[in-house]
Amino acid sequence: MTSTIASSVLSTMNSSSETSESSSSSADALQDEFLTLLTTQLQNQDPTDPLDNSEMVTQLAQISTISSIENVTTTLEGISGQISAAETLQASALVGNGVLIEGNSIQVADGVATTFGVTLGSDADSVTVTVKDSSGSVVATLDVGDMSAGTQALYWDGVQDDGSTAADGSYSFSVSASSDSTAVTATALKYALVTGVTTDSSSQLALDLGGVNDNVGLSDIKLVL
Repeated sequence: MTSTIASSVLSTMNSSSETSESSSSSADALQDEFLTLLTTQLQNQDPTDPLDNSEMVTQLAQISTISSIENVTTTLEGISGQISAAETLQASALVGNGVLIEGNSIQVADGVATTFGVTLGSDADSVTVTVKDSSGSVVATLDVGDMSAGTQALYWDGVQDDGSTAADGSYSFSVSASSDSTAVTATALKYALVTGVTTDSSSQLALDLGGVNDNVGLSDIKLVL
């Protein structure tokens, strides 16, 4: 699949270097203007009433401070631009890949169910997945057994408890986990396909999931399949 990166994302990457050059030029121009004014004042000062040295030193210090602040700003903008570029490259590498995000749906097509998953808050010695159809009826119960803390992918072969193959469509699932009969936090994860890279309403990097799911950020990806 061809990687899709929105033009707004590429524009953001290219603008970082232009912003840095603009800030640097602004600081240089400010220093040049001040030195020009200072030279003019010195050349035209009244010998009986020369410029106050302390005032001149204060002005020089102020200019130096402003220049330093602009240099720091330029450096931070450069770092921010590099981070944005790195995130864009990382996101574009996900295009065409399946990922797991928070959600509790499973899609079945031609008897094949999409991968799903779970994030456990701690180790569990008993994990059970309950699959329901669109009417809310339980169609399959999966005894996963023990699982370690963290995120793991899970699979359903599409076979229902009565031995028949699940019909095509959308199903929901829930995960219950425990350790020594004490409940363990379990967050359900659903499958999504990354189809492109774009930006959201706040101009933040976002992954396009093909319209089947809402766009998400990199931090929303719990596992890359």
